Amino acid sequence: MTTSNAQTAFVWIWLPGEADPVVAGRLEKHGDRLLFTYGQSYRGREGAIPFSPLELPLKAGTFEPEGMNIVHPCLRDAAPDAWGRRVVEYKNNDLKAAADELDYMMLSGSDRIGALDFQESSTEYQPRGLGHPDLNQLLEAVSLLEQNEPLPPELDRALLHGSSVGGARPKALINDADQQHIAKFSSTTDTHNVVKGEYAAMRLAKLACIDVAEVSLQKSLNKDVLLVRRFDRYCTDKGVCRRAMLSGLSLLGLNEMEPQYASYQDLADLIRQRFDKPRETLHELYRRLIFNILIGNTDDHARNHAAFWDGDRLKLTPAYDLCPIMHTGQEATQVMQLGGAEGNHSTLTNVLSICASFQLDEYTARDVINTLLDCVEVNWSVVCDEAEMTDIERNRLWQRAILNPYCLQGWE
Repeated sequence: MTTSNAQTAFVWIWLPGEADPVVAGRLEKHGDRLLFTYGQSYRGREGAIPFSPLELPLKAGTFEPEGMNIVHPCLRDAAPDAWGRRVVEYKNNDLKAAADELDYMMLSGSDRIGALDFQESSTEYQPRGLGHPDLNQLLEAVSLLEQNEPLPPELDRALLHGSSVGGARPKALINDADQQHIAKFSSTTDTHNVVKGEYAAMRLAKLACIDVAEVSLQKSLNKDVLLVRRFDRYCTDKGVCRRAMLSGLSLLGLNEMEPQYASYQDLADLIRQRFDKPRETLHELYRRLIFNILIGNTDDHARNHAAFWDGDRLKLTPAYDLCPIMHTGQEATQVMQLGGAEGNHSTLTNVLSICASFQLDEYTARDVINTLLDCVEVNWSVVCDEAEMTDIERNRLWQRAILNPYCLQGWE
């Protein structure tokens, strides 16, 4: 394969409750930027929805990305991230130096997060990278890619299948009957068992009554694999339907170079204005923020928050990518801005100081924090047992990520 050399692409969408996509509009290169235009037939279609309530209203005309954006963030949400781009570059040796955003969109697999896909044709939908690879094939493909070794054709196809999934770590897609999963693998650069750590954190969140994606652990080629059940897919009598999603980054109008400007305060403001059940949603987001601090998940960037979009209202998706990160220093800070009394520092006293932004008084917020703290303390050994962690594995995470002493400083 070579670069797509595409100057235009057609954007297809799965409308709410529909199992088949329809063409919605056209992307066109204009210098180094991608301009978008809705098709007239789509605008006139019953049940058509805008891609985003904030960036691309459903109306005539050509939309140009604002600010530093080269593509509208809601469309960038459907493009591959670091891992997917690495796969695309691996499969297209001459791509890396000359690639642009449209190349990554057009050369990655069609089974994307959310409800969009990018196609050459406006009349015939032809999905890329479909199939049903097994875990052994996927693990072998990931291993060869990390070693920069060539892939046989069957493994080449298996890896393409998951190239459109976001994130930086090795992952792929698994489709089994009426359930679809994201498979997450260990990396050659891991210094501890990241897969088991994420499983334990996700199960802890479930026990803490946080709305979180369902997970399970499997073994393949004697390696641990985390399976995360996809919540952007659901089955009806029509077939498999896709849920439109918007990342926190796109909801805040930011691009990949601006994550440092994303803040919980701005996301809370947006929830109050645009989300279904805003008060309940704010409370849920606050619980997730507290939980991230308790488990040492400082990688809470805006792409690790997302909302379903049905054309009318936004609704927070289940939590995902809750991964303990070990800290060797005395301090820790969250990636997403807190705006607390202690700036961005990952402490319970700091998160308490911003409780009003989530429509909670200090007394209630303190009770929420203590309840989550008790849940983590009581259930840590339970989820470690579920994950079959060795004593070494659980001790490496305890108090270096899980309940890191820094997060408890000043807490009474």
